[in-house]
Order: sequence, then structure tokens, then C-alpha cells
Amino acid sequence: MAHLIRWFEIPVVGFDRAKRFYEKLLNIRITEADIGGLLMGFLGDPDDHASRSGAIVQHEWYHPSEDGVLIYFDAGDDVEPLLARAEMAGGSVLVPKRQISEEMGYMAVIRDTEGNRIGLLSKS
Repeated sequence: MAHLIRWFEIPVVGFDRAKRFYEKLLNIRITEADIGGLLMGFLGDPDDHASRSGAIVQHEWYHPSEDGVLIYFDAGDDVEPLLARAEMAGGSVLVPKRQISEEMGYMAVIRDTEGNRIGLLSKS
């Protein structure tokens, strides 16, 4: 298995607010779908279904939390620009940029507008 994670869902309460946050944070366009009352915003290339690896989701079953699973997004070469975008979009930095190791690079953790912890990984 090249990648163990195949799909993830980030719980949100304010769908439009969360959509704006993640579009700004990740510099992407989120496409929406209502699947039987489950409102989903797909992360990844909107024209390439195979590139989608997760979604923001609003439904009564989903509750944002800082206590659940911690997902790490690839922040590219440097995590700092994403930390700045997270704060500009209404999130906050929980763990500032810090080196994991020379081989693994750097990490940081933010809180999104819904109260979820989200990790970020970068090369430098």
C-alpha cells in the first residue's frame, strides 16, 4: 500500500465558514454535494474525482473536536505561509512550526474555524 489513508472527513458546523477557511488555507476550490442530507465539500481537484482524498462534512452525526484523530496536510516546501493563511482565514496556531528531524522536515498544528485540530507538514 502506497498510502494507508484513502478517505477522511472533517466535521464542520458552519459549512460556508469552513469552506472559505479550507479554500484559503489550502489554496483550492471546494466543490459541494448534498448526499441525502449529508453536506460535503470535496478537497482535491474538482475535475478529477480520483484526486479527492477527503471532505469537510456537515451532518448531525459529525461534531468538530480537538480530541479526535489528527490529520496532517502536506504544506509543501514551507509550513509558514499556511500558518499565516490559517490565521487570516479565522483559524489559530496551536503548535508553531518546529522541526521533527532533518529527514522528516517540519510540522505545525492549527485549529480551524470549527474547532478541529489540523496538522501541517513541510520540507523546511
